[in-house]
Amino acid sequence: MTRRRRMTTTNEIADKIAGEHSLTKAQGKAIVEAVIASITQAAIAGNETSLPGFGKFKVKATPEREARNPAAGATIKVAAARKLAFTPAKALKDALNK
Repeated sequence: MTRRRRMTTTNEIADKIAGEHSLTKAQGKAIVEAVIASITQAAIAGNETSLPGFGKFKVKATPEREARNPAAGATIKVAAARKLAFTPAKALKDALNK
């Protein structure tokens, strides 16, 4: 029997923070949005964000490459880009594998 996976939303995280710290739901949501905005701004600037016990968000460059269009079979060029990679901390890995 497989377990059905459920997604956690930012509103659920905000509600949990609000409940645990005697804040309103709006204040909890503002905190969550501020954290996400801070990580986003650091990534745009090319900086790494480290959250001890959780992990690191790091910007990585992907070089230009050739790929194949599966529908037409034609070779196309994929432009160079930056991507955001997440590396979990050891504490998070250990918690996942208990």
